[in-house]
Amino acid sequence: MPNWKKQWWHHVHVITLFAVAVALTSWLTVSQWEFGMIVGLLLIAWAVLFIRAQKKYDKRLDMYMSTLSYRVNKAGEEAVTKLPIGIVLYDENRVIQWANPFVYERFGNGLTGESVTMIHEEVSDFLDEGLTDETVQVDSSYYYLTFEQNERLIYIVDVTEKELTQEKYEHMLPVVAHIYLDNYDEVTQSMEDQVRSKLLAQVTTALNNWASDYDIFLRRTSSDRFLAVMNHKALLLLEENRFELLDEVRDITAKEKVPITLSIGVGTEESSLKQLGVLAQSSLDLALGRGGDQVAIKKKNGRVRFYGGKTNAVEKRTRVRARVISHALRDFVKESERVIVMGHQRPDMDAIGAALGVLKIADLNDREGFIVLDEEDTNADVQRLLEEVEQHDHLWNQFISPEEAINLVDKETLLVIVDTHKPSLVIEPKLLQMVDRIIVLDHHRRSEDFVQDPVLVYMEPYASSTAELVTELLEYQPMQFKMDRLEATALLAGITVDTKSFAVRTGARTFDAASFLRANGADTALVQKLLKEDLASYVKRAKLMENAYVYREGYAIATAQDDETYDQIIIAQAADTLLTMSGVRASFVVCMRADGRIGISARSLGDVNVQVIMERLGGGGHLSNAATQLEDLSLEEARIQLEQAVDEGFEGGN
Repeated sequence: MPNWKKQWWHHVHVITLFAVAVALTSWLTVSQWEFGMIVGLLLIAWAVLFIRAQKKYDKRLDMYMSTLSYRVNKAGEEAVTKLPIGIVLYDENRVIQWANPFVYERFGNGLTGESVTMIHEEVSDFLDEGLTDETVQVDSSYYYLTFEQNERLIYIVDVTEKELTQEKYEHMLPVVAHIYLDNYDEVTQSMEDQVRSKLLAQVTTALNNWASDYDIFLRRTSSDRFLAVMNHKALLLLEENRFELLDEVRDITAKEKVPITLSIGVGTEESSLKQLGVLAQSSLDLALGRGGDQVAIKKKNGRVRFYGGKTNAVEKRTRVRARVISHALRDFVKESERVIVMGHQRPDMDAIGAALGVLKIADLNDREGFIVLDEEDTNADVQRLLEEVEQHDHLWNQFISPEEAINLVDKETLLVIVDTHKPSLVIEPKLLQMVDRIIVLDHHRRSEDFVQDPVLVYMEPYASSTAELVTELLEYQPMQFKMDRLEATALLAGITVDTKSFAVRTGARTFDAASFLRANGADTALVQKLLKEDLASYVKRAKLMENAYVYREGYAIATAQDDETYDQIIIAQAADTLLTMSGVRASFVVCMRADGRIGISARSLGDVNVQVIMERLGGGGHLSNAATQLEDLSLEEARIQLEQAVDEGFEGGN
């Protein structure tokens, strides 16, 4: 019960007792007046004593309350001045009016009258954004700021110990990496044992020294594989040095004239060692799918960072994998009722040629096949090919629209994706969700955006084109066959386009594939007819290159006029032409496309990794041939973003 209630009840009891005493005295005075007088005198004396005691009690109570109030106020002052929490009051102009000693001790004595940005340069921005709290770093200390904007008050708490503990915990998180020697078995199989042992010893020594320098646990698991376990702090140091191990191993093997490089898959930001192993293997697959000689670091959220990739993928001399994939593809085709082939949006000659090759494989295995094509979204050379196909009744009936494909698919349908592996680029993304079995055939370097759960993947970045890969798969179909003239010509045209008439990205297997197609009826004259360029396109491309300039050291950039739109083929051809100019190491062409997006085509001679530059802008491709599309930007903004991406690649390495 509160004190005032206790005092009130005490007074009620006293007054009641006094009233009873007065009544008793009155009765005694009437009946026995002598005794009544004595009682009355005693009652008066008792009343006087009570009143004096009550006054003394009230005085002591007042003194106690006064002392308590003083102590409470003093305790509040002590708390404000000595509490290990900063308090800052500021006015409507965000000028500091008052701060407690904690603030002066940590941020300086001359804060009064200064802007709140004296505490931290971003405080004013935090207030503009309406934030209620934020953690900032000042020198080597961390502070947690709480904003009471209605009171124009800032509370500051030192959380340095907490942040350092968190940082230490993050640095100690485990990281797992799989290290693979690219092409080791293939390159060393013809070597003498002594030479092979010497080469492996040099590479192993470099790896062991690297592990020792960065405090990494390293174990060899097979002739061409190593397992590395480290903490996150070591990984940060490796990223800071951009995995110089790749360059070191490349230099060692180059002295021996052996093209052995390293591919490293890293799993991080996962507490489970089992899941780290899965992430590391997935990262290694991604690095190998992009051509090897690089590091892929995958986080728990699926985001991937890449380092390296400075060299083109080495062409494999043996065709064992092509034969295995060809037989696996035949088995999947036979297990299906029908095969639907789909390339990327606005398909080029390589996509259509590869699709016709897969169609031939379906036909050889007695399964009906169809090619998904949007006739309103094709290039000029593809239109010329389609005009030839229209005269071929059997082939023309196998081209269907995306709507027809959606109505045709069922659980027994096999979907084959050619010349792309990105779900966002296929002609009809809905088909990916409607079938259970998907096969991916592509020659581009693998990116983060990949078809989900394919049953078979054949990606070889060393290949000139997807048409080359499909031609090899045709060669290993286990029966004798004869190709139609138009089928063979379309495949040869796909190879011709992607190699710029066998001038770039051309290996021995490229010529073998071309020879096979020529022997099966490919018409080189028809290829030239399909790939002819009209005069208007030539003039338009020449006009596009008028504004080209050289940026940095050998990076040529051409930007179109704002009121002009260009076909993707012309953009790519302009980039190819720019690359032929003296002193140009890499070329970039920025244009507005007819669909309202900005297209950027990039080319290089191989010493500049344009794929990495395009990936910074959301695109991808090959080391020497890449592209991207940007939305909701002007041409000038796109050009500035391109220069920034070039700067990052130029300053940070490829």
